[in-house]
Amino acid sequence: MPLLEIVQTRQITATIRLDESTAEQIDQYAAFLHASADDVVDKALAYVFAKDRDFQEFLRTPEATSAAQSLRIRRTPQNGAPPEPVSQPGKPAKVMENGNESRPRS
Repeated sequence: MPLLEIVQTRQITATIRLDESTAEQIDQYAAFLHASADDVVDKALAYVFAKDRDFQEFLRTPEATSAAQSLRIRRTPQNGAPPEPVSQPGKPAKVMENGNESRPRS
């Protein structure tokens, strides 16, 4: 029996807006953990979702299954082809280079 269990997860690239101070703290927390900013955001949200009892109850309602998608997602094809942006109606797709969007800092 193997000592490690490797679970493959499907990852996506999403574009979000953050307060500048929040973005700075994400970078600082990532440095503190020696992790990526992506991992910090992913694990922080998973933690909040799991701990919020009201949200867990909401997830069991029909309203949760019919929630409108508002996250701007960029899907990556499995065959190594370049990713294609998935735009929402009425919203232009945001172009990202190298999977990262730069944010200006002052």
